[in-house]
Amino acid sequence: MASDNMKAFDYLTKEGCIARLFVISDETYDQMVTQRLNSLDLQKKALAKTGLDEDQLKEIPPVYFHGWHIDKDSIERVGNDGKLRGSRYDATVLYFSDTQLFMYQYVFDLTDGSWKKEETEEFFYKDVVSFSTTTQTSKKTRKDVSAFSLKVSASTFSCSISGSPDAEKIIAGMKQKLREKKNT
Repeated sequence: MASDNMKAFDYLTKEGCIARLFVISDETYDQMVTQRLNSLDLQKKALAKTGLDEDQLKEIPPVYFHGWHIDKDSIERVGNDGKLRGSRYDATVLYFSDTQLFMYQYVFDLTDGSWKKEETEEFFYKDVVSFSTTTQTSKKTRKDVSAFSLKVSASTFSCSISGSPDAEKIIAGMKQKLREKKNT
């Protein structure tokens, strides 16, 4: 039985009619991603990594963004359904306290079970310059990938929102909260 990593690699790289007979479907690949996300228990992991207690985070409900993480090392493919998929997936949790914004990001690669990237950040509202969204066309597949960005004076944090259907509405609420915090 082929490992999930090999199944993912074959799905993303094999081409042609004969290969399609032996490669998993778009739906099966999506299920692999969902199973991996569910197994990570990211909300719990985010609280542990940031050292926060849920009682500190009552300002607005936690925000959860996720989607394909497209970078120079990811493998990309357009499925039979016309949707972009890749080897790397990005899941980000944002928490809001009275004075700060906390971010936890976890990126994993479905073709390499040992590769991951974890990051935590803490921002004071007064230091946040803006929240924004961008859409960029992948050079490999010519499909659009959407991202959320949080800018502070010295750097920018970005995460995928391609798997988050209500992202624009959530970001509008975050922008309103930021305006309120900066005006107090």
